[in-house]
Amino acid sequence: MMQNVKENIYEKLLLLCASSSVAVLLLIVIFISFCGFPIIREIGLKEFVFGITWEPSLRSFGILPMLEGTIITTFGALIISVPLSVFTAIFLVEFAPLKIAKIISQAVELLAGIPSVIYGLFGMTMIIPVIQVVEKKFFTHKVSSQPQSGYGILAVVIILSIMIAPTIINISKDALKSVPQELKEGSLALGATHWQTVEYIVVPSAKSGILASVILGMGRAIGETMAVIMVAGNTVQLPKSIFSPVRTLTSNIAVEIAYAEAGAHTQALFATGIVLFMLIIIINSIVICFMGKRAKLK
Repeated sequence: MMQNVKENIYEKLLLLCASSSVAVLLLIVIFISFCGFPIIREIGLKEFVFGITWEPSLRSFGILPMLEGTIITTFGALIISVPLSVFTAIFLVEFAPLKIAKIISQAVELLAGIPSVIYGLFGMTMIIPVIQVVEKKFFTHKVSSQPQSGYGILAVVIILSIMIAPTIINISKDALKSVPQELKEGSLALGATHWQTVEYIVVPSAKSGILASVILGMGRAIGETMAVIMVAGNTVQLPKSIFSPVRTLTSNIAVEIAYAEAGAHTQALFATGIVLFMLIIIINSIVICFMGKRAKLK
Protein backbone atom coordinates (compact mmCIF):
# COMPACT_ATOMS: atom_id res chain seq x y z
CA MET A 1 0.00 0.00 0.00
CA MET A 2 2.75 2.41 0.98
CA GLN A 3 4.65 1.51 -2.19
CA ASN A 4 1.63 2.39 -4.34
CA VAL A 5 1.32 5.75 -2.61
CA LYS A 6 4.96 6.52 -3.32
CA GLU A 7 4.59 5.52 -6.95
CA ASN A 8 1.57 7.81 -7.33
CA ILE A 9 3.48 10.69 -5.75
CA TYR A 10 6.44 10.16 -8.07
CA GLU A 11 4.16 9.97 -11.11
CA LYS A 12 2.41 13.21 -10.14
CA LEU A 13 5.77 14.87 -9.50
CA LEU A 14 7.12 13.82 -12.89
CA LEU A 15 3.89 15.00 -14.55
CA LEU A 16 4.27 18.34 -12.81
CA CYS A 17 7.86 18.68 -14.04
CA ALA A 18 6.83 17.81 -17.59
CA SER A 19 3.88 20.19 -17.48
CA SER A 20 6.05 23.05 -16.25
CA SER A 21 7.90 23.23 -19.58
CA VAL A 22 4.59 23.49 -21.44
CA ALA A 23 3.39 26.12 -18.97
CA VAL A 24 6.52 28.21 -19.46
CA LEU A 25 6.11 28.01 -23.25
CA LEU A 26 2.48 29.13 -22.98
CA LEU A 27 3.43 32.03 -20.71
CA ILE A 28 6.07 33.18 -23.20
CA VAL A 29 3.59 32.98 -26.09
CA ILE A 30 0.93 34.88 -24.13
CA PHE A 31 3.41 37.56 -23.06
CA ILE A 32 4.89 38.32 -26.48
CA SER A 33 1.44 38.12 -28.08
CA PHE A 34 -0.02 40.59 -25.58
CA CYS A 35 2.86 43.02 -26.18
CA GLY A 36 3.18 42.59 -29.95
CA PHE A 37 -0.31 42.17 -31.39
CA PRO A 38 -1.42 45.82 -30.91
CA ILE A 39 1.06 47.11 -33.50
CA ILE A 40 0.22 44.28 -35.92
CA ARG A 41 -3.47 45.14 -35.57
CA GLU A 42 -2.70 48.83 -36.12
CA ILE A 43 -0.55 48.62 -39.26
CA GLY A 44 -1.75 45.25 -40.59
CA LEU A 45 -0.03 41.89 -40.74
CA LYS A 46 0.72 42.17 -44.46
CA GLU A 47 2.41 45.55 -44.11
CA PHE A 48 4.38 44.39 -41.08
CA VAL A 49 5.66 41.14 -42.59
CA PHE A 50 6.13 42.26 -46.20
CA GLY A 51 7.06 45.90 -45.71
CA ILE A 52 10.65 46.74 -46.66
CA THR A 53 11.11 49.92 -44.63
CA TRP A 54 12.04 49.88 -40.97
CA GLU A 55 11.95 53.47 -39.66
CA PRO A 56 10.64 53.56 -36.08
CA SER A 57 10.82 57.38 -35.99
CA LEU A 58 8.38 57.46 -38.94
CA ARG A 59 6.22 54.64 -37.52
CA SER A 60 7.22 52.46 -40.45
CA PHE A 61 7.73 48.86 -39.35
CA GLY A 62 8.45 46.48 -42.20
CA ILE A 63 10.46 43.40 -41.32
CA LEU A 64 10.82 41.73 -44.73
CA PRO A 65 14.58 42.54 -45.00
CA MET A 66 15.23 40.98 -41.57
CA LEU A 67 12.96 38.01 -42.33
CA GLU A 68 14.74 37.37 -45.61
CA GLY A 69 18.13 37.74 -43.93
CA THR A 70 17.16 35.23 -41.24
CA ILE A 71 15.96 32.63 -43.73
CA ILE A 72 18.97 33.02 -46.06
CA THR A 73 21.60 32.82 -43.32
CA THR A 74 19.87 29.89 -41.57
CA PHE A 75 19.52 27.74 -44.66
CA GLY A 76 22.97 28.74 -45.88
CA ALA A 77 24.41 27.50 -42.59
CA LEU A 78 22.42 24.26 -42.82
CA ILE A 79 23.60 23.62 -46.39
CA ILE A 80 27.21 23.79 -45.22
CA SER A 81 26.93 22.27 -41.77
CA VAL A 82 24.48 19.37 -42.15
CA PRO A 83 26.49 17.25 -44.64
CA LEU A 84 29.78 17.88 -42.84
CA SER A 85 28.28 17.20 -39.41
CA VAL A 86 26.41 14.03 -40.39
CA PHE A 87 29.44 12.61 -42.21
CA THR A 88 31.57 13.45 -39.17
CA ALA A 89 29.13 11.59 -36.92
CA ILE A 90 29.16 8.57 -39.25
CA PHE A 91 32.96 8.58 -39.28
CA LEU A 92 33.19 8.78 -35.48
CA VAL A 93 30.68 5.97 -34.90
CA GLU A 94 31.52 3.57 -37.72
CA PHE A 95 35.01 4.14 -39.10
CA ALA A 96 37.28 6.13 -36.77
CA PRO A 97 39.88 4.34 -34.63
CA LEU A 98 39.14 4.69 -30.93
CA LYS A 99 41.94 7.17 -30.19
CA ILE A 100 41.10 9.43 -33.13
CA ALA A 101 37.39 9.27 -32.32
CA LYS A 102 38.12 10.30 -28.74
CA ILE A 103 40.22 13.29 -29.81
CA ILE A 104 37.65 14.50 -32.35
CA SER A 105 34.78 14.00 -29.90
CA GLN A 106 36.57 16.08 -27.28
CA ALA A 107 37.17 18.82 -29.86
CA VAL A 108 33.48 18.80 -30.76
CA GLU A 109 32.53 19.08 -27.08
CA LEU A 110 34.84 22.07 -26.73
CA LEU A 111 33.24 23.72 -29.77
CA ALA A 112 29.83 23.28 -28.15
CA GLY A 113 31.00 25.05 -25.00
CA ILE A 114 32.57 28.12 -26.62
CA PRO A 115 30.54 31.31 -25.93
CA SER A 116 28.92 32.88 -28.97
CA VAL A 117 30.82 36.13 -28.47
CA ILE A 118 34.08 34.22 -29.04
CA TYR A 119 32.70 32.94 -32.33
CA GLY A 120 31.90 36.53 -33.20
CA LEU A 121 35.43 37.67 -32.40
CA PHE A 122 36.83 34.80 -34.46
CA GLY A 123 34.65 35.85 -37.36
CA MET A 124 35.71 39.49 -37.10
CA THR A 125 39.44 38.79 -36.89
CA MET A 126 39.85 35.68 -39.06
CA ILE A 127 36.92 35.15 -41.43
CA ILE A 128 36.00 38.70 -42.43
CA PRO A 129 39.54 39.65 -43.57
CA VAL A 130 39.58 36.58 -45.82
CA ILE A 131 36.16 37.48 -47.24
CA GLN A 132 37.39 41.03 -47.88
CA VAL A 133 40.35 39.74 -49.88
CA VAL A 134 38.26 37.24 -51.85
CA GLU A 135 35.51 39.75 -52.55
CA LYS A 136 37.93 42.47 -53.61
CA LYS A 137 39.93 40.16 -55.86
CA PHE A 138 37.19 38.18 -57.56
CA PHE A 139 33.82 39.88 -57.08
CA THR A 140 34.21 43.65 -56.67
CA HIS A 141 33.60 44.45 -60.34
CA LYS A 142 30.49 42.25 -60.33
CA VAL A 143 28.93 43.29 -57.03
CA SER A 144 29.93 46.87 -56.28
CA SER A 145 32.62 49.36 -57.10
CA GLN A 146 32.80 50.50 -53.47
CA PRO A 147 35.31 49.12 -50.96
CA GLN A 148 34.01 45.91 -49.42
CA SER A 149 33.73 45.46 -45.67
CA GLY A 150 33.44 41.68 -45.52
CA TYR A 151 30.54 41.96 -43.06
CA GLY A 152 27.49 40.27 -44.48
CA ILE A 153 25.64 37.09 -45.33
CA LEU A 154 28.67 34.94 -46.13
CA ALA A 155 30.36 35.73 -42.82
CA VAL A 156 27.17 34.93 -40.92
CA VAL A 157 26.68 31.66 -42.80
CA ILE A 158 30.23 30.50 -42.05
CA ILE A 159 29.99 31.38 -38.35
CA LEU A 160 26.57 29.78 -37.92
CA SER A 161 27.64 26.62 -39.74
CA ILE A 162 30.49 26.23 -37.23
CA MET A 163 28.26 26.99 -34.25
CA ILE A 164 25.52 24.47 -35.08
CA ALA A 165 27.91 21.67 -36.05
CA PRO A 166 28.46 20.33 -32.48
CA THR A 167 24.71 20.04 -31.92
CA ILE A 168 24.15 18.09 -35.13
CA ILE A 169 27.23 15.90 -34.62
CA ASN A 170 26.46 14.91 -31.03
CA ILE A 171 22.78 14.11 -31.57
CA SER A 172 23.50 12.27 -34.84
CA LYS A 173 26.16 10.22 -33.05
CA ASP A 174 23.66 9.15 -30.39
CA ALA A 175 21.12 8.24 -33.09
CA LEU A 176 23.67 6.15 -35.01
CA LYS A 177 24.84 4.39 -31.85
CA SER A 178 21.24 3.46 -30.99
CA VAL A 179 20.87 1.32 -34.14
CA PRO A 180 20.70 -2.33 -32.99
CA GLN A 181 23.92 -4.24 -33.57
CA GLU A 182 21.90 -7.19 -34.92
CA LEU A 183 20.85 -5.16 -37.97
CA LYS A 184 24.46 -4.37 -38.87
CA GLU A 185 25.61 -7.92 -38.26
CA GLY A 186 22.80 -9.30 -40.41
CA SER A 187 23.71 -6.97 -43.27
CA LEU A 188 27.38 -7.92 -43.09
CA ALA A 189 26.46 -11.61 -42.91
CA LEU A 190 24.50 -11.27 -46.16
CA GLY A 191 27.63 -10.04 -47.92
CA ALA A 192 27.20 -6.26 -47.77
CA THR A 193 30.30 -4.13 -47.31
CA HIS A 194 30.75 -1.89 -44.28
CA TRP A 195 29.86 1.22 -46.27
CA GLN A 196 26.80 -0.44 -47.82
CA THR A 197 25.66 -1.40 -44.34
CA VAL A 198 26.07 2.18 -43.15
CA GLU A 199 24.32 3.60 -46.22
CA TYR A 200 21.36 1.23 -46.42
CA ILE A 201 20.90 0.05 -42.82
CA VAL A 202 22.47 2.34 -40.22
CA VAL A 203 21.65 5.79 -41.61
CA PRO A 204 18.01 5.00 -42.55
CA SER A 205 17.46 3.45 -39.12
CA ALA A 206 18.85 6.56 -37.43
CA LYS A 207 16.98 8.96 -39.73
CA SER A 208 14.61 10.29 -37.08
CA GLY A 209 17.46 11.12 -34.71
CA ILE A 210 19.45 12.79 -37.49
CA LEU A 211 16.37 14.82 -38.42
CA ALA A 212 16.02 15.89 -34.78
CA SER A 213 19.64 17.06 -34.79
CA VAL A 214 19.03 19.12 -37.93
CA ILE A 215 15.92 20.73 -36.43
CA LEU A 216 17.78 21.61 -33.22
CA GLY A 217 20.69 22.97 -35.24
CA MET A 218 18.30 25.04 -37.29
CA GLY A 219 16.73 26.42 -34.13
CA ARG A 220 20.18 27.36 -32.86
CA ALA A 221 20.96 29.13 -36.13
CA ILE A 222 17.68 31.05 -36.20
CA GLY A 223 18.00 32.11 -32.57
CA GLU A 224 21.67 33.08 -32.52
CA THR A 225 22.17 36.77 -31.79
CA MET A 226 25.53 37.95 -30.48
CA ALA A 227 27.83 36.32 -33.04
CA VAL A 228 25.47 37.38 -35.84
CA ILE A 229 25.45 41.00 -34.70
CA MET A 230 29.25 41.05 -34.74
CA VAL A 231 29.69 39.86 -38.34
CA ALA A 232 26.44 40.67 -40.18
CA GLY A 233 26.88 44.39 -40.85
CA ASN A 234 23.39 45.06 -39.37
CA THR A 235 22.03 47.01 -42.33
CA VAL A 236 18.28 46.91 -42.89
CA GLN A 237 18.10 46.20 -46.62
CA LEU A 238 17.06 43.42 -48.97
CA PRO A 239 20.19 41.32 -49.69
CA LYS A 240 21.56 41.58 -53.22
CA SER A 241 24.40 39.06 -52.97
CA ILE A 242 26.08 36.75 -50.48
CA PHE A 243 28.36 39.64 -49.54
CA SER A 244 25.53 42.04 -48.68
CA PRO A 245 25.30 43.26 -45.08
CA VAL A 246 22.20 41.93 -43.41
CA ARG A 247 20.20 42.14 -40.21
CA THR A 248 18.31 39.15 -38.81
CA LEU A 249 15.17 39.15 -36.71
CA THR A 250 17.04 38.33 -33.50
CA SER A 251 19.67 40.97 -34.23
CA ASN A 252 16.97 43.56 -34.80
CA ILE A 253 15.46 42.88 -31.38
CA ALA A 254 18.82 42.87 -29.59
CA VAL A 255 20.14 46.01 -31.28
CA GLU A 256 17.09 48.20 -30.75
CA ILE A 257 15.39 47.00 -27.57
CA ALA A 258 17.79 48.96 -25.34
CA TYR A 259 16.84 52.37 -26.76
CA ALA A 260 13.33 51.68 -28.06
CA GLU A 261 10.81 54.10 -26.65
CA ALA A 262 7.72 52.70 -24.99
CA GLY A 263 4.88 52.43 -27.44
CA ALA A 264 4.88 51.47 -31.10
CA HIS A 265 8.64 50.82 -31.37
CA THR A 266 8.69 48.40 -28.43
CA GLN A 267 5.51 46.74 -29.63
CA ALA A 268 7.06 46.26 -33.07
CA LEU A 269 10.06 44.51 -31.52
CA PHE A 270 7.76 42.17 -29.59
CA ALA A 271 5.83 41.58 -32.81
CA THR A 272 9.15 40.66 -34.43
CA GLY A 273 9.48 38.02 -31.72
CA ILE A 274 6.03 36.67 -32.65
CA VAL A 275 7.07 36.34 -36.30
CA LEU A 276 10.32 34.65 -35.26
CA PHE A 277 8.41 32.19 -33.10
CA MET A 278 5.97 31.40 -35.92
CA LEU A 279 8.83 31.03 -38.40
CA ILE A 280 10.44 28.34 -36.26
CA ILE A 281 7.14 26.48 -35.92
CA ILE A 282 6.44 26.64 -39.67
CA ILE A 283 9.92 25.46 -40.70
CA ASN A 284 9.93 22.61 -38.19
CA SER A 285 6.46 21.51 -39.32
CA ILE A 286 7.49 21.53 -42.98
CA VAL A 287 10.60 19.46 -42.29
CA ILE A 288 8.71 16.91 -40.18
CA CYS A 289 5.87 16.59 -42.73
CA PHE A 290 8.36 16.21 -45.59
CA MET A 291 10.25 13.45 -43.80
CA GLY A 292 6.97 11.77 -42.86
CA LYS A 293 5.82 11.70 -46.49
CA ARG A 294 9.15 10.28 -47.62
CA ALA A 295 8.89 7.53 -45.01
CA LYS A 296 5.39 6.62 -46.23
CA LEU A 297 6.57 6.48 -49.85
CA LYS A 298 9.30 4.04 -48.88
